[in-house]
Amino acid sequence: MKRNHLLSLFFIVLLAAGGLSAVIATGSKPLLGLDLQGGASVVLAPAEGAKPTDETLNQAIAVIRQRIDGVGVAEPDITRQGSNIIIQLPGVKDTDRVLALVGQTAQLRFRPVLNQAAPGPNVPPATPREEDKPEATVLLPEKDDGQDITLYELGPSLADGTIVGTARAEAPQLSGDWKVAFELTDKGAGVFDSIAAKCYPQPDPKLCPTGRVAIVLDAVVKSAPNIQTDKFGGTGEISGKFSEGEAKDLALVLRYGSLPVELVTQQRQTVSPSLGKESLEAGLIAGGIGLGLVLLYMVLYYRALGVVVLLGLSVSGALLYAILTYLSKTSGLALSLAGATGVIVSVGVTVDSYIVYFERLKDDLRSGRSVKASVGRSFNRAWRTILVADGTSFIGAAILYTLTVGPVRGFAFTLALSTALDVVIAWFFTRPMVALLGRSRFFTEARFFGLNRSLAKRGSIAPAEVPA
Repeated sequence: MKRNHLLSLFFIVLLAAGGLSAVIATGSKPLLGLDLQGGASVVLAPAEGAKPTDETLNQAIAVIRQRIDGVGVAEPDITRQGSNIIIQLPGVKDTDRVLALVGQTAQLRFRPVLNQAAPGPNVPPATPREEDKPEATVLLPEKDDGQDITLYELGPSLADGTIVGTARAEAPQLSGDWKVAFELTDKGAGVFDSIAAKCYPQPDPKLCPTGRVAIVLDAVVKSAPNIQTDKFGGTGEISGKFSEGEAKDLALVLRYGSLPVELVTQQRQTVSPSLGKESLEAGLIAGGIGLGLVLLYMVLYYRALGVVVLLGLSVSGALLYAILTYLSKTSGLALSLAGATGVIVSVGVTVDSYIVYFERLKDDLRSGRSVKASVGRSFNRAWRTILVADGTSFIGAAILYTLTVGPVRGFAFTLALSTALDVVIAWFFTRPMVALLGRSRFFTEARFFGLNRSLAKRGSIAPAEVPA
C-alpha cells in the first residue's frame, strides 16, 4: 500500500511540475480576454425577417474571420450562439475601424483580369480593402493558407454577386478534378453574357485584355477563370485544378458572397487597455488575499493537515495554469475576468473537499482509532461525499456553460475545469499524502504542529503505528 501511495504522489507531482516547467521554458502564458487586456466585442444578429441557415451563418463567420485576420488582430474569438455571432477582439487598438469592418456585408464582385504577377520584392503590395472600390482599378491577391500566391491587376467591377442564383460543387465523374456549376438569375444571365462577349472570342484590349474574369470576395481573388464562350444562357461551370474543399468553398462564395446574411449589431463594448490592466491587478489582489486567508485558517485549525492543503492547492494551481496555457495556444481560449472569478470560486470547492476528509478523520480518531488505521477508512467514507459534491458543482457549471453566452461561459468553464481537477487531486495527492504523513510521529505528536493539537477532543491520539 505504501508503494502505491508513493507512485500516486510521484505521478501527480511530476505531471504538475512537468506541465508548469514546460510553460515556463517556452515562455507561454494564458491569453487574456478583452476585459483584462482591453479590446472590443460585438454581438451580431440576423436582421429582422432574415432566416439564415447554418451554412449561411458559417460562411458569414468565415468571411468575418478573414476580415479580422487581414486587419492584424491577434487571437480573435469568433463563436456562434444560436443565430448570433459573438466576436471578441482582445488587444485591438483601432476599435472603430475593426468593428465597422466586421459589421459590413460581404461584397462579391466580378472584375476583368488586366495582368497578374507572382509576389516578390519588385511587385507592389496588394491594394488594401478600403481602396477596393467597384469603379477603381485595383491590385488584389489570391491566397493559399493565408499567404499571397498571385497578385492580379483588376479592372473596374463588371457585376456583383446578385447576378448568381445558385452554385454547387460537382465531383468528377470518372477522373479529373472537382468543378463548380452555377446558375444565374434571369437578370444576371443577360449581364453575364454581355461580360462574356467582351472577353471571348476576341478579348477587348481595354475592358478584358486577358480573356479572364476574377471572382473577388472581400478584396481577395477566389478564382480567375478563362471565359470559354460568349453566351452562357443562364448556366455555366468553372473548372480547374480544384480539390473537393476548394470547389465547395468557391460554390459557397458564389452562393452567399454577395449577401451571406444581413447582420445588425445587437451589442457593442470597448474596454481600454488601462482599465483591463486595473481589472487584472484587482483580480490578482482579491484572489491572493482570499487564498491567503483560507490557508491561514486551515493551518490554524488543522495544524499539520493545513500544510497538506497548501501543497495540494499548489499542485492543483500548477496543473490548472498549464492546462489553461495549453488551451490558449491550441484552441484560442482567452481567460476573462469572469473566468478568473471561476478559478477563485473553485478554491472554496476544493477546500470543502479537504474539510470533508479531515472531519471524517477527526471522528475516527475520537473513537479511539490510530492515525494509521483511520486515514484510509476516513478517506473512503469521505470520497463518496466529495464525488457527490464535486459532481453537483460540475453539472451546474456544465448547464451554465451550455445555456449562457459571453463572459458567463468563461466562468462556467474554469469552474468546471477546477472542479474536475479537485477530484484528481483528492485521489492522487491528498489520499496518499495524508496516509504517508500519518506514519510520522512528528506529524502526529508534535506539540504545536501535530494532529493531536487539532483533531483530539479529549486526551491524546493513539501514536502512529510505525513499521519495524
